[in-house]
Amino acid sequence: MGSLGPTVSLSIMARPGGQQPAEMERKKDSGVFFGGGCGFRMPLHYPRYKKADYESMPEWRVDCLLREYGLPADGDVDSKRRFAMGAFLWPDQY
Repeated sequence: MGSLGPTVSLSIMARPGGQQPAEMERKKDSGVFFGGGCGFRMPLHYPRYKKADYESMPEWRVDCLLREYGLPADGDVDSKRRFAMGAFLWPDQY
């Protein structure tokens, strides 16, 4: 099975006059630009699980995977697995 890797968090923040908060300015100097607060989260790597991996994946790992991508983790373990397979597998991988 693949692993849950690091994520990149991006936040779109606009200020009148094009001014940016001091925190954003400091982080921009390091070559990495992250805005504070809530925003879009996208893991750096697409999950590399196969259908068999999802079918045998424990519920806590499915929950963690869906949470990592900001997807809902509602229902029983079978519905979560089906949702994850629908979200991350290409149609020919079913």
